[in-house]
Amino acid sequence: MEVKTQVVNALAENKKTALLVLGGVGAAAAILAFKYLRKPEELVRVGVVSQLLVHPLKSGKAVSVALAECDTFGLRFGELQDRHWLVVKEDGHMVTGRQQPRLVLVSLTCEGGHVCLNGPNMEELKFPIKQPDNHVMDCRVFSDDIQGRDCGDEASRWLTRYLGEEKTFRLVHFEPQMKGRQSPEPLFPQDEKVAYPDVGPVMLLSEASVQNLSSKLEKDVTARRFRPNIVISDCEAFAEDSWAEIQIGNVRLQRVMSCGRCIFTKVDPETGIINRKEPLETLKSYRLCDPSEKDIYKASPLFGQLHTVKKTGILQVGDVVYKISR
Repeated sequence: MEVKTQVVNALAENKKTALLVLGGVGAAAAILAFKYLRKPEELVRVGVVSQLLVHPLKSGKAVSVALAECDTFGLRFGELQDRHWLVVKEDGHMVTGRQQPRLVLVSLTCEGGHVCLNGPNMEELKFPIKQPDNHVMDCRVFSDDIQGRDCGDEASRWLTRYLGEEKTFRLVHFEPQMKGRQSPEPLFPQDEKVAYPDVGPVMLLSEASVQNLSSKLEKDVTARRFRPNIVISDCEAFAEDSWAEIQIGNVRLQRVMSCGRCIFTKVDPETGIINRKEPLETLKSYRLCDPSEKDIYKASPLFGQLHTVKKTGILQVGDVVYKISR
């Protein structure tokens, strides 16, 4: 009897029997059996990409793009890669919008091999992206150690003057040869590495979820306040919570966990001013986790979904988003 016939007959009777057959017929039969055992995928349309946002500087202004490369470290547009520049103190500890809300008004872009820094009432500063003679700093992102190439004294003076404090700030850049840090959340794969994001490489949020929240507030908020990478339209509010695996173009993303929200949501991305309560207080009134997940999220309200990249590729605004069902 042919190998294929053996496997098919065994599968028709009992999958355990199929596995026994495989043990005797070798690698070719194993490949064939995998084909039969694997459930066919079904792609279900769930939405459309309405925005792609790259945040080159951690806590800095988002750069809206029509097309982006999505690799294992997140979104990239040319020389701009998500959360690959970081403001630090002289001792290497990170500085974010939680401590310095006006950081959200700082724009970091790249042009002709140079970084361009812009901010309110500041002259534009340009300096080379690659500065191999500058020293590499040992930095601290939350409780994790990670390196960053110092961007020079001019960038340091620019940031120190902009933030208007007596202490000195420096700018560092995560370079391709540097070792990424492991996500602080144990739900992420142990071999998953990130640069300077809080948790994971890609955060996704729907327009409907933002509109749902705005309907409960005195003043509307936008998706930019929550710093997502991918914004989805044409779906119900919080539909993204249930998408375990999605495909956009040729990119595949795997949901790992919800995004727990903190005081940074209270910083207005248009003004750099921090609100005393909102929208965090309203989020806490209806977006807390299930009691069974309190060990993961504690008292943080959930808004948006964190993903890991299963298959890299190109994303475009207007791409259809498919949920993968098996």
